Amino acid sequence: MKSALLLVNLGTPERADADSVKRYLAEFLMDPRVVAIPRFIWSPILNYIILPKRAAPVAQKYAGIWMQGGSPLKVLSEALRDKVAARLPDTRVELAMRYGRDNIDAAIAKLYAEGIRQITVLPLYPQYSTTTTASVEDRIDAMRARFKDATFNVIKSYHDHPAWVEAVAQQLTAHFAQHGRAEKLMCSFHGIPEALVRKGDPYAAHCEAGVHAIAAAAGLQREDIVMTYQSRFGKAKWLEPYTVQTLEAWGRAGIKTVDVVCPGFAVDCLETLEEIADTNAEIFKHAGGVRLNYIPCLNESDAHADALVRIAQGAHA
Repeated sequence: MKSALLLVNLGTPERADADSVKRYLAEFLMDPRVVAIPRFIWSPILNYIILPKRAAPVAQKYAGIWMQGGSPLKVLSEALRDKVAARLPDTRVELAMRYGRDNIDAAIAKLYAEGIRQITVLPLYPQYSTTTTASVEDRIDAMRARFKDATFNVIKSYHDHPAWVEAVAQQLTAHFAQHGRAEKLMCSFHGIPEALVRKGDPYAAHCEAGVHAIAAAAGLQREDIVMTYQSRFGKAKWLEPYTVQTLEAWGRAGIKTVDVVCPGFAVDCLETLEEIADTNAEIFKHAGGVRLNYIPCLNESDAHADALVRIAQGAHA
């Protein structure tokens, strides 16, 4: 094989214990793309205040969703890679993580050692953000300097690609056909600081454009879907409305049932399985709601694998 497709996801702790979580979060949160505070200020705060306090509780959350073979993000990403590889017999398909083990540097070194010089990089982030995709680009730039005779093509986003949009829309309509529709439909995206959007980060615009396209493909009106943002970290203002506050307000207003889909995540992970389907579902019930129906990510579905293949092939069209 002369070319490769490198799928990249965020990363995961190796085990659901405090030490593994601490190592993972230390690398993740020290990326200046993720936290822009100067290192000399941020490093002692992170290592001596935040990580000692957060590692054990976060590990407990991971333990509640851990699968045989590792975290859901790892297991489901590997299954998705295998599905994509089966559809591209003439292309070497590999999976890398931005943080933690099996990282981008190691994956590209492995592909290079196999003689591959043409690598398409597909970050599994449908919407571009400086906090996610740009961090992958940083590592790819480093690899360009290291492997000067290799060619890298980074697919920056696919939030409005027809194949991905249709896959998400089909996921919604299949859920409605089987379970009926709740009173409210929420699209919850991972939040980012609002200041980044003011500086030009296109993430919020990509989220909005994607929701418009998904609604149209699913036969819905845009106003049928409420967009929110989850997983806020720190005291800065993040993109609003916040998922948890919206769910609380709905519960207090007498809304009894809610459907929630998270199209910013390629596969299910801590933020979907624990934060939405567990913690936020309980918050909604405590506020007066009856049932939060979490609609799973595309995960390793055939529709997802087909969509990623079309996205990758379209990058060379």
